[in-house]
Amino acid sequence: MTSPNTHLPDTVDTETVLGWMADPDAVTVIDVRSPAEFDTVHITGSYNMPLDLLAEHAPQLATRLDHKVVLVCQSGVRAGQARQRLAAVGMDNLHVLDKGVPGFAAAGGPVVRGRARWALERQVRFVAGSLVVAGVVASRWAPKLVAVAGGIGAGLTISALTDTCTMGRVLSALPYNRGPRAKSGQTLVDELPISVSSS
Repeated sequence: MTSPNTHLPDTVDTETVLGWMADPDAVTVIDVRSPAEFDTVHITGSYNMPLDLLAEHAPQLATRLDHKVVLVCQSGVRAGQARQRLAAVGMDNLHVLDKGVPGFAAAGGPVVRGRARWALERQVRFVAGSLVVAGVVASRWAPKLVAVAGGIGAGLTISALTDTCTMGRVLSALPYNRGPRAKSGQTLVDELPISVSSS
């Protein structure tokens, strides 16, 4: 391991990841989406560690993984945040999968499919849009309710500027977005392979 990288995430394409996956001991794929998103579709052989758990256990991960790590999510945003958090504890050789799990599947990469659910980003767009519409419509009878639309707009602006999403964190805690692993209360650090050599 070397000092943390502070530049933008190193992205990697599906073809490269497939080449690395030919030797399972050379790479670990960590999916930082919610358990429900992971249950819907995930890369074969990947490990699910939602972003909040990954942040909490970043030092433990740094001691276990000393080879290539590919971080994946739906679009690359959460994977980029995960890379920053892991780099901050000294991990190196971190890569963000370009175009996320959907891009990997579209390019013919092997995936496991389960029960269909909306991705967290889609849920955020739906809830935010619904609140804006409801605020605007309700303001016809109660003019002050237009502030709901303004508040959502301000929240989305702050979310974009800080590259965080409070609404996404709240939605990810709902039962709909919790898979069987989240209910168990167990962390997934112990399931990850221990590496003894760098590649």
